[in-house]
Amino acid sequence: ISAHLGHEVVLQAMGAMGVRYAPGGGSPESGFDCSGLVSYAYLRATQLALPRTTFALSRTGLRIDPGDLQPGDLVFYNTQHRAYSHVGIYIGKQRFIHAPSFGGVVRIEDMGGGYWRNRFDGARRMAL
Repeated sequence: ISAHLGHEVVLQAMGAMGVRYAPGGGSPESGFDCSGLVSYAYLRATQLALPRTTFALSRTGLRIDPGDLQPGDLVFYNTQHRAYSHVGIYIGKQRFIHAPSFGGVVRIEDMGGGYWRNRFDGARRMAL
């Protein structure tokens, strides 16, 4: 996606900061799971309807090198002892926004932190 649209995706996701985690959730009213936040932000920013599961998202768009990350790119993690079990949106400066898990809220994380660094599965750029 273009830099402009990538920033729009990030802005949409940032607007959901603090919204509670909800399994299967895809709106500020219902709460978000990780792929629900991604789908919501992309649809609002680009009118692109992305797949609704993390695994399907991991097969969408173009695989990119972590050194080439731009705002709006998707970052994937192994958080449930299986590849591509979690997704977030890269916001810049080695940080991403995501809907973490039960009891959590949409928040920003540092990709360089040990937990996330050790579970990184890859990144993808959505092609519009």
